[in-house]
Amino acid sequence: MSHFRLARLCLLLAAVGLNTAPALMTSAHAQKADAPAAANTVRPELFKLIDSAQIQQLIASKNFPELKNRIAQAEAIPNKTPYENYIVNRTKLNYGAASGDNAVLIAAVEAVNVSGFEPKETQAKFTLAVADIHYKAENYPAAVEQIKRYEALGGDMAAARPVLLRALYLSKDYAGAVPLLQQTVDEAEKAGKAPAEADLKLLRSAAYEAKNTAVLNTAVEKLATYYPNDEYWNELIRVGLVKKPGFNQDNYMLMLRLEFAALKVMREEDYVDFAETALREAFPTEAKTVMDAGYAAGVLGKGANAKAHNTLRDRVNKQAADDAKNIGSTEASAAKAKTGAGLVNLGWAYSTMGQHDKGIGFIQQGIAKGGLKQPDDAKLRLGIAQYKAGQKDAALQTLAGVKASGGYGDAARLWELLIKHPAGATATAAAAPAGQ
Repeated sequence: MSHFRLARLCLLLAAVGLNTAPALMTSAHAQKADAPAAANTVRPELFKLIDSAQIQQLIASKNFPELKNRIAQAEAIPNKTPYENYIVNRTKLNYGAASGDNAVLIAAVEAVNVSGFEPKETQAKFTLAVADIHYKAENYPAAVEQIKRYEALGGDMAAARPVLLRALYLSKDYAGAVPLLQQTVDEAEKAGKAPAEADLKLLRSAAYEAKNTAVLNTAVEKLATYYPNDEYWNELIRVGLVKKPGFNQDNYMLMLRLEFAALKVMREEDYVDFAETALREAFPTEAKTVMDAGYAAGVLGKGANAKAHNTLRDRVNKQAADDAKNIGSTEASAAKAKTGAGLVNLGWAYSTMGQHDKGIGFIQQGIAKGGLKQPDDAKLRLGIAQYKAGQKDAALQTLAGVKASGGYGDAARLWELLIKHPAGATATAAAAPAGQ
């Protein structure tokens, strides 16, 4: 957890100080020992102990024992007026801040703030500094209380809110932290800025702890959007697709294709599952692309499963070579078929070979012919092929029309996000010429 600091109280005191030296009583009043002290004045016997000029000299010389002794004598004077008590507590506040005695300091701030003599603006500054003391001491509930007091005193929350939301989180008030974190993220976006990664990560964690699934999903999506990397995209694919209610496990290929595009490196089992599934679906060139990437990443061809990887790779390479030779001979039969399924598959096969424009044409013919069991699967593959062909706007338009359940609509939305904010393998592909 990053450590956030508010204004140090000693710096505040340097700016605020004891701005006005306490006024002495008139000489006539001073002559009468039993006369009550005038309002907002300090009796001579008290003043000589806590004269602000002398106090500042003691602080400058770090003569804290003498300063502590003077405060003790001042506190012992009987029948002090409210204003005199305020001045003594103001002196204790200076002592606590300068000497590092936080217990004295906190008690003095409390007394000063309720005295009725301290300006509201200064009360807010003192309260904020005390919040920092509690935060650094890991007394997070007390820090939360003080920052809320600071806000009630009209304090500027721009500096205080980051500490407040972290104090709420660290005090395990996750439900209280979530709206503040959302506000912070929203304000950054409205200002045209990327929300801080630390704020988004904290929002993700707080939402998880608060069991707020909607906010959790939003936080993960924003992390993948503004800070695309394998960690965030891997999590987004799972929370935004695989784990969403209604996802059909038979459509696992949706996840694998998205994962392959979004991540720089996949898990060993995902490379293997993807290649084997692509082979079963009669897309050996797609399987070859996946296997080649797994070997290039150093994930496949090593370890206990190296022999199995090599066997699968040999099979993939042979079928891919055969498919490249024979694919043209299947065009006529696909065109004569009663449904467009063959044309869609033919188009996708061409696209996996890098012949995206040709593939797009066949997929579009297949969709137009109809009779498809799952038209949105064809639309999804069309959008991906268009993107790989460099037709970004057309791809986004096609993907926006994919609405089917079972994972198709969610996968299409994530592809849209990935196209707009490239990450991992997609970022690399986007930088390459179309057709690669």
